[in-house]
Amino acid sequence: MASRPRFSIIVPAHNEETLLPRGLEALRCAIARAGSSAEIVVVANRCTDATQSIAEAAGAIVVVDDHRNISATRNAGVAASVGEIVVTIDADTVMHPDALAEVDRLVDAGTFVGGGCSVVMERRSFGLAVTEVVGNIVMTLMRSGAAMFWCRREDFDAIGGFDQSLRIAEDLDFAQRLRRHGRTTNRRFRNVRSAPATVCVRKWDRFGDWHYFGRFSAA
Repeated sequence: MASRPRFSIIVPAHNEETLLPRGLEALRCAIARAGSSAEIVVVANRCTDATQSIAEAAGAIVVVDDHRNISATRNAGVAASVGEIVVTIDADTVMHPDALAEVDRLVDAGTFVGGGCSVVMERRSFGLAVTEVVGNIVMTLMRSGAAMFWCRREDFDAIGGFDQSLRIAEDLDFAQRLRRHGRTTNRRFRNVRSAPATVCVRKWDRFGDWHYFGRFSAA
């Protein structure tokens, strides 16, 4: 009987044939750096491109998913996995090589319920630099996370995974509920700060490097 992997890395992907290969390579590097066993689960959500075949060729477990709800898509990936520690990261986000090693260390410490990670943008500009700084400050003040979330499987199950009634901000809700759950067992929510995830900037490429602040002022 095969031993249970240490990590289950869940990657929701909708038509990500362009960016998925670099994301999978980053995962392989992080797994090797951690020196732990891991399974990669790509959730191919309503894909009409080569996302599924790319994931299969890379040796990932592929879950074909038709939900129009990112929470349900993430949960479907977790349901198909068996690892001790659940890690979720989007297909267009690049995991830091040290991320899993740091998560492994934090989990073994026994004082953390789970967490997210800090972020950096994949290209630089003044607008993106300000967005990055403000985003990380907001995460700290809200005691939330972004980009990559991690926790033990039993803690994921205890809070019911991602809330499928939510269409947006499901990651913030997950972080808040995980943090509250941690309080019941005297464990803290902790972001991985030393191994930030690299965030794709295609939305900024399309709408402009200051577009997040424009949305706030319009509101």
